[in-house]
Amino acid sequence: MENRAFYPETMHPPLGAYAHGIEVPENAKLTFVAGQVGIDPDGNVPADFSGQAELAWRNCMTVLEHNRLRMSDVVKITHFITDRANLAAYGEIRAKYLGKQRPTSTLLIVAGLARPDLLVEIEMI
Repeated sequence: MENRAFYPETMHPPLGAYAHGIEVPENAKLTFVAGQVGIDPDGNVPADFSGQAELAWRNCMTVLEHNRLRMSDVVKITHFITDRANLAAYGEIRAKYLGKQRPTSTLLIVAGLARPDLLVEIEMI
């Protein structure tokens, strides 16, 4: 059995590309992806938001692939961005990685991340 997204009829539809809930099969393997930022293996951080967001998503995918998982195995994503002005750009990058998958999702606009040069962070379950 695969993860099953659901949308209760008594609720307003989701405001974006996510599910209200996900049912996980009893025998599912859980993997928690720590918050990933836009930093490359050499410690470089792109100066622009889109570069960081792209790299943060690639880092998440690397963690998933390391554990033989793919986006369809993800049931929850939490997105942290530091500037509301980057929502549209982030949405485009997110759509590229999500494809048709609709995990549960929370997006937060935050005052800052662990370092002042970081503009986006993504964590997954």
